[in-house]
Amino acid sequence: MAVERVGLVVHGGRAEAAAASERVREWCAGHGVACTDIDVWHGPRRNAREEVEAAGNPDLIVTLGGDGTFLRGARLAAANDALLLGIDLGRVGFLTEVPITEITSALDAVWEQQITIDSRMLLTLRVSRLLDLPDDLEHWMSAYGRGPMLPAPKVRKDGIACDEWGIPLNVTGVNDIVLEKLSRDRQISVGVYVGGNLLASYSADALVVATPTGSTAYSFAAGGPIVSPRAEAIVFTPVAPHMAFDRSVVVGPDEPVGLRLLERSGSAAVSIDGQLRGLLEPDDWIGVYAAQRRLRAVRLGPTNFYGRLRERMNLTDAPAAVADGTAGPVWSFTTPPPADLAHLSLELGPADVD
Repeated sequence: MAVERVGLVVHGGRAEAAAASERVREWCAGHGVACTDIDVWHGPRRNAREEVEAAGNPDLIVTLGGDGTFLRGARLAAANDALLLGIDLGRVGFLTEVPITEITSALDAVWEQQITIDSRMLLTLRVSRLLDLPDDLEHWMSAYGRGPMLPAPKVRKDGIACDEWGIPLNVTGVNDIVLEKLSRDRQISVGVYVGGNLLASYSADALVVATPTGSTAYSFAAGGPIVSPRAEAIVFTPVAPHMAFDRSVVVGPDEPVGLRLLERSGSAAVSIDGQLRGLLEPDDWIGVYAAQRRLRAVRLGPTNFYGRLRERMNLTDAPAAVADGTAGPVWSFTTPPPADLAHLSLELGPADVD
């Protein structure tokens, strides 16, 4: 795919990101590629479709920052079916993989189409009524350093709205969609349905519905499992539930997760990838499910997700195990796999690398 326009999303609070952005602009100028800065940090904030149209509909979004910046760029890339290239200036993240020292070579690889496209699942939702935000909420959020808020999601034009199935929203989540309490002293009470069947009614601080990509984010912090980004699944994790069953549930990609506020529940906030997008009242509901569109992230080579997991989570080996021997960094092979293993994703040893 030829690159004609780059949309640049830069973490404005980091000097190294601003310096790196100049290298992207220089590359674009040298290749005759238009480059437009997209400010996702200051107001007035717009929905993703409006943002990419104002930027000239870029076919490549480049983010310079950590995972938060990557998620803001991903929202734009998904809206325009654009490629997403994340340059890593973060500290603990999992999403950005290209180091800042490789900006030029990464852009060259995209230009020469010498890349791998990592297709990631996205979430979207239907709602019993349109999400909205009180007029004074943005002022309150700004006072706590959150900055301008995104507008409430619009209706998706390719979906049919009805009372039974709800209103389809034109919004996607890379990591998660979260229903959480508004008041510290009042939990939310929610009936949780999987594929239309009641799983349980929860009283909890929050309920997280995550993609495999988002399994290392809020869901993990709440005790959820780490799921390979290659997997196709949806992870449901309760946060501080007042019940004996506090485990996550991993469901199929074709099984929607429904969350209905019970009639005497406290009010709830709906957040998508950490961005507050609306409020719900008792008897309101949302249905979270896999989106038809996918996120197309640029990869320059094989992804060592588990090596990054070991590094970023500071995983250490059990002392008793270390006393019994040493495990190498990879289980590596130097000969072609047998026919019954040829379809698997295996780490190649040096002799297999051209």
